[in-house]
Amino acid sequence: MRIDQILAGADEPVFSFEFFPPKTDDGERNLRRALGELRELEPDFVSVTYGAGGSTRGLTLELTKWIKQELGIEAMAHLSCVGATSDELRVILDSLVSAGIENVLALRGDAPRGDTSWRPHPGGLRYSSELAALISARYPVCVGAACFPEVHPEAVDMASDLRFLKTKVESGVSFLITQLFFDNEVYFRFVEEARAVGIEVPIVPGIMPITDVAQIKTITGMCGSCIPSALLEQLEARAGCPEAALQLGVSYATLQCAELLARGAPGIHFYTLNRSPATRAILAALRLLRPWVRREVVRTSSG
Repeated sequence: MRIDQILAGADEPVFSFEFFPPKTDDGERNLRRALGELRELEPDFVSVTYGAGGSTRGLTLELTKWIKQELGIEAMAHLSCVGATSDELRVILDSLVSAGIENVLALRGDAPRGDTSWRPHPGGLRYSSELAALISARYPVCVGAACFPEVHPEAVDMASDLRFLKTKVESGVSFLITQLFFDNEVYFRFVEEARAVGIEVPIVPGIMPITDVAQIKTITGMCGSCIPSALLEQLEARAGCPEAALQLGVSYATLQCAELLARGAPGIHFYTLNRSPATRAILAALRLLRPWVRREVVRTSSG
């Protein structure tokens, strides 16, 4: 089923998980275990990432097909402009469509390892908006895209970033997933600014539960997301106790998601890092608390 249809027809928030293709046998076993455990939570869809420079293209496609065909979970493949000509991208899309994949996340992609700057592939595409246009013009799939509540690292400012984002939407993108963030006001301000420039598609917040202090510092350093000073202080105080840091990370993410849903977010996209315990705990708590129901009660009372 197309994700735009899932979002449009949902009576409750849409929950989804993101995985990356493993590079080792141990990684594959961990991923299969995580998928099996998270499958029980009945996610609305699962997405599979694309390695830097297109390094995991084949694994991404095979894993996406396996999730859709064998596990019976709606799947979305990431696809980037890196390392492929336009014709090669069409071959990949032909393969996805023939396998029954109905959802693609259109990305520019990261430069290959060792490259200091991003360059388009000869005969390929320069921007994610061009990829979205190629897909939407020729293929019967739902096209999603990424967005950056704290501004894309290469953008001059938020205004220019939003102009480009609007171009992506006009090129055929029907929903957006945000880069990870830890301050909900950043998300709500971003949504407000996006609506002000005419971007009306659903904007799904992307949440990464903190499970390791050093790891999250590395990830946020690469993507430009900020960790609020109060949260960082508490994490660093627990750096010598991984279990305590994990407990804080899960608690913080649960509260963060509850507020997002209570204030109108259409769902949550979990960056799982191919692990299940943290995401399972958070989603189970959310489904017990049902903060979005309180939102509806408030609306009814005020009306």
